[in-house]
This record gives sequence, C-alpha cells and structure tokens, in this order.
Amino acid sequence: MNTTTLLIITGVIAIFLLWIVSIYNSLIKLKTRTEEAWSDIDVQLKRRHDLIPNLVESVKGYMTHEENVLTKVTEARNMAINAKTTDEKSKAESALSETLKTLFAVSENYPDLKASANFTKLQDELSDTENKIQAARRFYNGNARDFNIKIRIFPDNIIANMLKFTEFKFFEADEKEKENVQVKF
Repeated sequence: MNTTTLLIITGVIAIFLLWIVSIYNSLIKLKTRTEEAWSDIDVQLKRRHDLIPNLVESVKGYMTHEENVLTKVTEARNMAINAKTTDEKSKAESALSETLKTLFAVSENYPDLKASANFTKLQDELSDTENKIQAARRFYNGNARDFNIKIRIFPDNIIANMLKFTEFKFFEADEKEKENVQVKF
C-alpha cells in the first residue's frame, strides 16, 4: 500500500469520525435543550404548588361550608407534587387545574372572599403562573419535536439508535380539557 492510498483511507476514516461526532454533539445539544425546557415546566409547577397552600388558607375562613372543595385541592396538589413520570405529572397537573377551577367557581358564591385583597392577589398570581406553565409546555413541546425529528431522520437515526437515544413524550391536553365547554343560560 502506497502513501497516497494510506492518506486517502485515513482521511475517509477521519471524515467519518468527525461526522459521527457532529451528529452526536447535535443530539446532545437538542436533548439538553429539551431537558432544560422540562425543567422550566417544573419551576412553574413548583411555583403553583407553593401558592396553593396560601390560597387554601386565605379561603378557609370564608368557605366554611366548602371543606370538600378545599380537601380536593389539597389532595390534588399532593398528587401533583408526588408524580414522577411525564404521564403521571401531566394527569396530576390536569386534575389540580380542575380542582382549582372548582375552587374559583365556588368562590363566586362568597362576595366577601372575592373582595379580599389577599385572595384576589393569589388568584392573579395563579392565573399568571398558569399562563407561564402553558408557555413552558409549548417551549418544551417545540424542543421535544426538534429532538424527536433529529433522532428519526436518516442518517442521524443510525447514530441515535446505536447510542440508545429515545424520544421525548409531548405534553398533551387531558381528555377532559378537550371536551366542548357547555354554556348554559
């Protein structure tokens, strides 16, 4: 084997290795961004979880006949905090959102509560947090989409499969959230 052939083979191997490193690095970058986006959701969920005890406490004095609603909110919060997987968190957070909606609907029956500055402030903060959670979920889904596409397309899928990269699940609306809203007059 002459020197030229050896240089060509070495060059081809070097280019092949650089190509693999390039794909690997881009996969790691997308995976890290998606994990960061998931962390952003967790931060907002933690904020919501921290606000709920204050909300329940501010409502207790006004809603003495609504102990069941307050208990459900507290239980839903605890389930959300203890959820581990993406699916568990998604379901638990949807249940928590439903119980909070019930709490706010019931609060309409208590004019003194609605006039409370503390309750109004907590309600506004929760509303703001809900908006931030939705934005964080959209950001996460966008990153998950980009990563999932990257590990599916050829030839990147070969490297991704060899290195055991797996898809991220999307945050999706719960079936209850997809139902049509019933408006009655």
